[in-house]
Amino acid sequence: MTVALSPQELANRIGEQLPEAVVEAQETALFVKSDSLLDVARFLKSTPNLDFNLLVSISAIDYLEYFELVYHLTSITHNHSIVLKTRCDDRDKPTVPSVSGLWRGANFQEREIYDLMGISFSGHPNLKRIVLWEGFEGHPLRKDYL
Repeated sequence: MTVALSPQELANRIGEQLPEAVVEAQETALFVKSDSLLDVARFLKSTPNLDFNLLVSISAIDYLEYFELVYHLTSITHNHSIVLKTRCDDRDKPTVPSVSGLWRGANFQEREIYDLMGISFSGHPNLKRIVLWEGFEGHPLRKDYL
């Protein structure tokens, strides 16, 4: 079992390099600004003693007022983990940076979220539907889907 790192301690380390990136450190998760997501992810992956080399999963949640993306990251090398979260307030054109350039496993997960929730990932190499057919109207996992 991996050891969960303290979000507050991690927020302090990130804050030294990316002072405006962290929004909040909760008991179980670290919230970052969506426009800083890629920089924070790169920091978490490339910093010695952190080395988050495995993206376990990406999830998206529709709270009607905003979307929340949840990233579960693990360091196999150091046997620790963290839950990283970000919000997207724009329901018309929700967009966050893609992390598929850092973790190849993000490719299909981001495509699935795009397909079913309508959240775009800027910088994704092949952002197209993966579950539903091209031409399908809407995104069926959204709460406002008719």
